[in-house]
Amino acid sequence: MRVYLPATTTVLRRLLDDGRLEGPLTVFAVTPQLRGHYELSDGLRDDEELEYAALLAAARASLRLIDVDPAAARRRVVLAADVPDSSLTPIEDPAADPGAARIAVDVSLADVASAHLDVAEAEEDVSAAVAVVLEADLGSDEAQFTVDQAEGHELAWYATQEIGPALELL
Repeated sequence: MRVYLPATTTVLRRLLDDGRLEGPLTVFAVTPQLRGHYELSDGLRDDEELEYAALLAAARASLRLIDVDPAAARRRVVLAADVPDSSLTPIEDPAADPGAARIAVDVSLADVASAHLDVAEAEEDVSAAVAVVLEADLGSDEAQFTVDQAEGHELAWYATQEIGPALELL
């Protein structure tokens, strides 16, 4: 199953250095809850659209991780990885994102299909969003506007062999 793992540049460096990220890990995926959410709110969606929704949720979670990682570059990071279906347990909390799940396995570099990172032009907006993402989570419209500015930047796609050179450019 394809999962989207929120990360930071610090986590990405650890993945390259260690060759894996130790589970359990929080991820975002096309869970039954995510399918149900979109069926109720927007009508039926295809798998590609649902995967994009999971990727965006992971990108939002990356903002929260950056907030607690002062060493990380102010760029959102999401890893797309393939894990066994049996390793995924959806989080069934109504307050959680409908695509949120936990995986009980390690994610090795070989499991990673791609990395998605903000480009340099997004850093100012991401920095501002990191400072207010928790306020946005608590319902502040002003903070949500700031987060929306960061989320307006598309993440750049990198193949696994491009991750190291991309990190060196930061």
